[in-house]
Amino acid sequence: MNLTIAEINALSKPEFVEVFGSVFEHSPWVAEGAFEAKPFASVRELHEAMLRVVEESPEEKILDFIRVHPNLATRMKVGAYSAKEQQGAGLGQLSTEEFERFTRLNQSYMEKFGFPFILAVTGKTKEDIVASMEERLDNSYEAERKQAMKQIARITEIRLNNIIVG
Repeated sequence: MNLTIAEINALSKPEFVEVFGSVFEHSPWVAEGAFEAKPFASVRELHEAMLRVVEESPEEKILDFIRVHPNLATRMKVGAYSAKEQQGAGLGQLSTEEFERFTRLNQSYMEKFGFPFILAVTGKTKEDIVASMEERLDNSYEAERKQAMKQIARITEIRLNNIIVG
């Protein structure tokens, strides 16, 4: 779907939520909140409005938001955007050993931080992703909480740029 900013600004709230409700993983409430900031002058302005909705939420809601993101290389059903992004990074074609390694890393990360490892995988290889997982396991909770939000911002920026033209 390719929409212009003018077309986005003309959307009703239900249409807006339908188009943008899945940009932020399993969180249509982000699009619902950002709708109130219309009209948008650019993709960047729309993205910033969406990020503000998350950032201005209570901490527990933000943590719940982070926790709804899928593990990388999971064999469980994930959202359409995540599935496409993970396939592009080669995570859909893992050997048994690679899958087990990702499973162990995901589990270690979740046990340490209480939320899934989040990384904008577009343009990365499975080797890049494993290296990042291993490196970030050494981080503090505060650093990883901040990194999770930074990665979500990057992921959603890419998704919005794939939806919006001009």
